[in-house]
Amino acid sequence: MDKKQELKIELAPEIAGGHYSNLALIAHSGNEFFLDFICVAPNMPQARVQSRIVMSPENAKTLLFALRDNIAKYEQTFGEIQRKAPVAPNTPKGGIPNPFEA
Repeated sequence: MDKKQELKIELAPEIAGGHYSNLALIAHSGNEFFLDFICVAPNMPQARVQSRIVMSPENAKTLLFALRDNIAKYEQTFGEIQRKAPVAPNTPKGGIPNPFEA
């Protein structure tokens, strides 16, 4: 019999506060995706990366699906998220571009 092992996750107090981000830049190499989370302030000529996350392509795709699922659940509860920024031409209703469309 397979027993599911419970994963205990610890959230350290210095991490629990989080970092606010209003801009994310995503880049990739053959083996990793790099997600840089940035906070841009008005009238400031420079913005600093608040946090960088590096993950495998497989984990990046899993994150994509988890975000889509959570956004759908959020919108079912609170209504559609309205985008204020311009939307790219291949972006479907809801503002989430499909990275698998050419």
